[in-house]
Amino acid sequence: MAKLWFKFQRYFRRKPVRFFTFLVLYLTAGSLVFLHSGFVGQPAISQSQASPAAGVQAEGAELPFLGDLHLGRGFRDTGEASNIARRYGPWFKGKDGSERAKLGDYGGAWSRALKGRIVREKEEERAKYIGCYLDDTQSRALRGVSFFDYKKMTIFRCQDNCAERGYLYAGLEFGAECYCGHKIQATNVSEAECDMECKGERGSVCGGANRLSVFRLQLAQESARRYGSAVFRGCFRRPDNLSLALPVTAAMPNMSVDKCVDLCTEKEYPLAALAGTACHCGFPTTRFPLHEREDEQLCAQKCSAEEFESCGTPRYFIVYQTQVQDNRCMDRRFLPAKSKQLIALASFPGAGNTWARHLIELATGFYTGSYYFDGSLYNKGFKGERDHWRSGRTICIKTHESGQKEIEAFDAAILLIRNPYKALMAEFNRKYGGHIGFAAHAHWKGKEWPEFVRNYAPWWATHTLDWLKFGKKVLVVHFEDLKRDLFVQLGRMVSLLGVAVREDRLLCVESQKDGNFKRSGLRKLEYDPYTADMQKVISAYIKMVDAALKGRNLTGVPDDYYPR
Repeated sequence: MAKLWFKFQRYFRRKPVRFFTFLVLYLTAGSLVFLHSGFVGQPAISQSQASPAAGVQAEGAELPFLGDLHLGRGFRDTGEASNIARRYGPWFKGKDGSERAKLGDYGGAWSRALKGRIVREKEEERAKYIGCYLDDTQSRALRGVSFFDYKKMTIFRCQDNCAERGYLYAGLEFGAECYCGHKIQATNVSEAECDMECKGERGSVCGGANRLSVFRLQLAQESARRYGSAVFRGCFRRPDNLSLALPVTAAMPNMSVDKCVDLCTEKEYPLAALAGTACHCGFPTTRFPLHEREDEQLCAQKCSAEEFESCGTPRYFIVYQTQVQDNRCMDRRFLPAKSKQLIALASFPGAGNTWARHLIELATGFYTGSYYFDGSLYNKGFKGERDHWRSGRTICIKTHESGQKEIEAFDAAILLIRNPYKALMAEFNRKYGGHIGFAAHAHWKGKEWPEFVRNYAPWWATHTLDWLKFGKKVLVVHFEDLKRDLFVQLGRMVSLLGVAVREDRLLCVESQKDGNFKRSGLRKLEYDPYTADMQKVISAYIKMVDAALKGRNLTGVPDDYYPR
């Protein structure tokens, strides 16, 4: 035996190529045997399973399952584990012979691939593709909420957002736009017209130009359609011309908040007004602007079907805002002709510039531009972000610059000023947590925060002082006033931009004011990060800015800027 082994070694030492050839053949044969055993018994995929109309593959989907509201159903009790074992062969069984199909009971690269496949199969149960539909920017096919992401949009992400809000339909357009609704108000078109790939999901179709790929969501529980997220707007006097102010009316002997909100949501109206045993639906208009709230005691008539809720009276209405998006102000485009003047939307970082851009775009119908380029803003729908700031195609240009040369390049400016204590914290959060994220606790407690305040607090003051000194035509808007009285302040801003103010459009903006870049406010610091020395320095800067504003015969800083 030893002599035979010696001859074997000597043979391959003399002919190394033969040795490596033999080794390759051996490994190849073993791999083929393993693969064959792994896929024995794999069932054929039916045509309906292979069709994109039967399900949705959502690789790269960003939003996790959040319970029944997000339509996750988990494993069915009809032999799912044994089906997996049949698909992947006997290697998938445990030592005791039981299938290891339950999540968490397997590991390695094979398990990650399998888990991804299982998740995709679960997602396919969430929605049914129903076709390609025409969409019009003036009259949307789906009239609920919408959001855009020109970099990471996926089918699953759109469905998840619509399902979370209780909508029945989700539609994707232009590869990156998501629309939700309770009914489709458009005609069906050829499938070939939905031909754009999803921005965040290769191989999947997300509509086309003015074309929607529409899915009907399979809600796990019918109760998910309850609109508990409707926003209470207050008690208001009955409008003079009720049929024009609130065009849809229905008698409801067993009135409840849910019933009225559900009705107006189904009819695609953003307002639900409860008037005793009548439910009215409509839009905020000059006939019913929701600007003069009444004492809630005037509306305190109990609902016939809800003991602890008020349903208003025939003279005083309880009003809720539904989840239906007011589309009267959602259309946006570039300027039809090149602008002859450059208008800046100037602010210190963290003063609400992005929010102000959102409001201006809704109020005017035109895109805003930027002195910089921020890909995350472009991906969220600010299409003017990619234009050069001198292109003349945008209604105004965002800038944080404060040098004389940069300021004098603009013909006019809206100067947005915010409480420095709030602005500094907002910019610190953006710097270390992104546009809607938050800085980590370690950043607040470490050296980053004191160094940030030392460098940025003087800039807050010099930014305003420089724009007041070098700006050619400056409209000062305080962030706090814009939040408190959006209708009036936004009207002032739009007037400076040279666009005719349409009151109904401004009322529409009021109901869509938050946009995609508002922090939740849930992660507030439990302590004041400003030391006594920081407060002393910042207070001095506030006094400087206040004096400069009053020196220009303008209103000084709001009272809540100080004292700390």
